Amino acid sequence: LTLVGLVGLADPPRPEAVEAVRAAREAGVRTVMITGDHPATALAIAKELGLLREGEAPEGTVHARATAEEKLRIVRGWKARGEVVAMTGDGVNDAPALREAHIGIAMGRTGAEVTREASDLILTDDNFASIVAAVREGRGIYENIRKTLVYLLAGNGGELVLMLGASLLGLPLPLLPLHLLWVNLVTDGLPALALVMDPAPPDVMRRPPRRPEEPMLGRREWAAVLATGLLDASVTLGTFLWALQRMSLEEARTLTFTVLVFCQVLRAFAARSAGMVHWEVGSFSNWPLLGVVAGTLALQVALPEVSMLAAFFSLVPLDAAHLALALGLGLIPVSVLELRKLVARGMTRRSRACT
Repeated sequence: LTLVGLVGLADPPRPEAVEAVRAAREAGVRTVMITGDHPATALAIAKELGLLREGEAPEGTVHARATAEEKLRIVRGWKARGEVVAMTGDGVNDAPALREAHIGIAMGRTGAEVTREASDLILTDDNFASIVAAVREGRGIYENIRKTLVYLLAGNGGELVLMLGASLLGLPLPLLPLHLLWVNLVTDGLPALALVMDPAPPDVMRRPPRRPEEPMLGRREWAAVLATGLLDASVTLGTFLWALQRMSLEEARTLTFTVLVFCQVLRAFAARSAGMVHWEVGSFSNWPLLGVVAGTLALQVALPEVSMLAAFFSLVPLDAAHLALALGLGLIPVSVLELRKLVARGMTRRSRACT
């Protein structure tokens, strides 16, 4: 035989897979390779994917010539360390490990039927990048639920402090039951629905994973609920005290009602992020929220002007000066919350510079 040449076949990683591995690393998600390939082949692929950086040892990250029993042992080992484990696979020998993992992910195109049956999720495009995209989407959904809860609880807390404070001071009721019902159904509910439609924050994949036992609302969130509720209540109760000295009870109640609605609706802009101000999040990245805020403000202004609605809610018309006053007072909570973010950011940068 005469050697005339050699033919080499290469199956390079998908470009999106390399980017997905990098994004997962930034998000604090450790990617481990478990394969039946030769150790040299596995090591080369791991370096191409970015699983191993210069100087990093492959132990614990690259597992070659792995049997079904070894895959199961590896998954159990990570679980014993307290980690949340997701396992991907397509072959029959992957099924036990997929079943053992917290989240078993089977390949939809090339996966065996038994593997798909043992899994929790089926990856229809067999693309690792889709897993990272799902992590990003899940973190965004979780963040939206949490900030919406903070927004709703802060509003309800503010209403509670307002009514309780007026009672303790021996004042007339600043709001009637119908006013509170309107606030809870319209002023709170509609912006909350728009908040959960926010896109994922740009830094969501640069945050470390949260622990499974971490509560939805931690100390930081409850502190925000308390502080924001007191801020809303202070503005509205102060408005009611001021108005009682200068106008009738009905006018004072109408002004207080309007100020409360303006406070809570406009505060939705500050509720979009705990650390970034509204224009950094994206002023026009949530059109439903803009529409809800504009519609609610217009509807609130129209309530005292429509005779039938004014009679139903026991309201009286407000002149332009009082509406401008209500708008200015309504801007106080959102302005204070946004300024607090800027001040906190400046203090953090100063402390880092000092260290």
